[in-house]
Amino acid sequence: MRKLVRAAKLAHRVPALVAYNIPGRDCSLYSSGGAASSAAYRQWLDAFAQGIGNDKAVVILEPDGLASLPEDCAGDVDPTGELTAHRMADLDYAVRTLKNGTNATVYLDAGNSQWRSVGDITQRLLDAGVQQSDGFVLNISNYQPTDETSHYGTWVSKCMWFATKGPESSRGHADRCASQFYSPDAPNDGTPGNAVSSTDPTTWHWTDSWFDQNVGSPSSKDLAHFVIDTSRNGKGVWTPPPGKYSGDPETWCNPPGRGMGPRPTSDTGVPLVEAYLYVKTIGESDGSCTRNTGSTIDPEYGIVDPAAGAWWPAQAHELARNAEPRLTLNHWSGL
Repeated sequence: MRKLVRAAKLAHRVPALVAYNIPGRDCSLYSSGGAASSAAYRQWLDAFAQGIGNDKAVVILEPDGLASLPEDCAGDVDPTGELTAHRMADLDYAVRTLKNGTNATVYLDAGNSQWRSVGDITQRLLDAGVQQSDGFVLNISNYQPTDETSHYGTWVSKCMWFATKGPESSRGHADRCASQFYSPDAPNDGTPGNAVSSTDPTTWHWTDSWFDQNVGSPSSKDLAHFVIDTSRNGKGVWTPPPGKYSGDPETWCNPPGRGMGPRPTSDTGVPLVEAYLYVKTIGESDGSCTRNTGSTIDPEYGIVDPAAGAWWPAQAHELARNAEPRLTLNHWSGL
């Protein structure tokens, strides 16, 4: 780590680093792994922080670590809640260690706009110490459109304000925030045509109205800021043909026909969005997807997909060919 950040400094760059070693990572699925215990994780995190030291860096902290807690894993992994409590304590430790002991800008991962409801992920962020960090990050390794992600992230920021700085009766109640999913607290009655749909942004005005009524328009300096992974969201999410798969089509796992999204920049034009970043390495597989067909072959590609994190040149080229905005000749020459 020290060699990396010093090399970046010499090149007048700021490295974007991903800390991805939380115990019980990915519910032991495609990207399983992580430290063997909280003690081992904290020792690793201490060394990570020491390597950064006073040099500048951006740290993306534990993708999926909050959106997929041990209590969320299948198979009754955490019946007493002990593992989830350790997870929250480890993330809080990581935030405090990085902010108190380094010169890094730290963003705590918050999943994506189609995963956790606004109030749910807000409360998880608060419990994990996000207020001691520089904000949160969305859409890592995912494909949700940039504008929808920005919209969702703004709600999360406003919900955080509502639950910590809002009226006395609202403090500690992120669960009362309106959501991208239908919420009885949102100003609608849940009937067709009059309810929030997570997949139909034209209905999100109901949630906007709730935040307008209950939060108003705090200054952007009073709201949490966030960054978005745009590495693969240029074409948005993949929707398989109706009826093609009887089980879960794993739309998040190596979906076909996707493209790179907006180039990395700090000039996003959105007050709360501090940057678009390419966090996921373009061309790395999401895992050996099967679309729940019972076969080892991914029917979308006719092959066994490379393991999670393995380099897949064909996918890299597909993402580049389908980039939106399109790649220029200069972009291609760097690939």
